Amino acid sequence: MKKSLILLLIFFSIGSINAQDKMIVRLTEIEIDSNFLKEYIEILKEESSASVEIEPGVISIFPMFEKDNPTQIRILEIYVNKEAYESHLKTPHFQKYKSTTLNMVKALRLIDMSVIDPATMKEIFSKLKS
Repeated sequence: MKKSLILLLIFFSIGSINAQDKMIVRLTEIEIDSNFLKEYIEILKEESSASVEIEPGVISIFPMFEKDNPTQIRILEIYVNKEAYESHLKTPHFQKYKSTTLNMVKALRLIDMSVIDPATMKEIFSKLKS
């Protein structure tokens, strides 16, 4: 419940017209060496959970994988602003993730996105209940 409330407060606080211009929204595409898949997923789960729970500027680090090809990882990343993203990169949990998974990653692509309907973003997370 606490996590949901924090997410809602962040979304309501960024609901202004210019908020979508400040947010960082990214799709991360990662290909993992199949020999390390189980280990990688455990490390990623730990990092994404810590990021959302600890960092107020991290709205989403939502990892997923392709059903038919689990070595193809996708992450929806949403940060309140550039400063929140830059702060995230310096956290101990992200640094641990990056250093321990470096040899597991075969390919990495960061795709910056623009939000089409920022008003609906508030509804997405408000539907989740603990």
